[in-house]
Amino acid sequence: MIYSVLRWVNGIALHWFYRDIRITGRERIPARVPLLIAANHQNALVDSLIVAWVVPRRIAMTAKATLTENPLIALLFRILGVVPLRRVSDEAEKSNGSAADRSRNTEAFREILNLLEQRRAVLIFPEGKSHNEVGLEPLKTGLARLALRARDERFIKGVTILPIGLIFEDKGVPGTVVGARIGEPIEMDSWPTTDHVALTEEIATRLRGISEEAALPLGEGVDVGQRIDSLKEGLITLAASWGRFTHRFPVRMARNFAVKQSTDADQPAMLTIVFGIGFVLLTYVVHLAVVGMLVHSFWIGGLYLAGLLSGAYWAAFEQHPRRY
Repeated sequence: MIYSVLRWVNGIALHWFYRDIRITGRERIPARVPLLIAANHQNALVDSLIVAWVVPRRIAMTAKATLTENPLIALLFRILGVVPLRRVSDEAEKSNGSAADRSRNTEAFREILNLLEQRRAVLIFPEGKSHNEVGLEPLKTGLARLALRARDERFIKGVTILPIGLIFEDKGVPGTVVGARIGEPIEMDSWPTTDHVALTEEIATRLRGISEEAALPLGEGVDVGQRIDSLKEGLITLAASWGRFTHRFPVRMARNFAVKQSTDADQPAMLTIVFGIGFVLLTYVVHLAVVGMLVHSFWIGGLYLAGLLSGAYWAAFEQHPRRY
């Protein structure tokens, strides 16, 4: 329930910065199998938020362990079930260049394998870091080794690797478009070898084909069979207009503040979401305080809050009424 609410808010908040998130290959997302999601990593935490919105399943995420040095982030990770991974580069910095401990992620791998046994979905960025390069960086072998261990040591049936390519028109510019291309899954039950290098190369080939070698997906059209009746369309347009009117000021303020505070292209979208949530909540408090002073009714205040939330939703998804 909490994850569904957070995913709903996440989808709205992403549209405060990006004009549209276009998805192709949605039918390739398996519903109930143990799933390892492999995505390219060009926009820091925003990449995780986009994948969580694109994939209609509860996703356990992975993140670099150094983030847990902040106690608030460590607490958030525990609440959300994020699995921290210790990267070689981070360990080398801590140990002044000495060799990294090969067992550093033993507990994290065990936790991921346990999740796969529960037929859960786990997001991993096999490049191992966020970057600003146009192409795919060399992949680490951890994801492939996890998939092979799940099949050959834990004997988990149905393990699937799902490549997702994220394509940004311009990741640091408000009002631009993001593309998410779902690639052809790799079904480990039929994967012929135990060679993690070969599997890593196959993941890289599939990821490259839906990211650096692919263009932004075209916008979704609405075919005749999906047209909604004129009354419903009118209500959606009205709700979306209300949402844009009530949220324009806090969202614009969040965007402007985020762009000014950002020092690289990874930051504007994430900061817009963070500041936007704060400014929008503050706006809701002001609205409800005014309504409370005028009508002195808990129920009308509740209905007004529902109207604000509905407006926020339709302002983001007016063009995609079947997205949720």
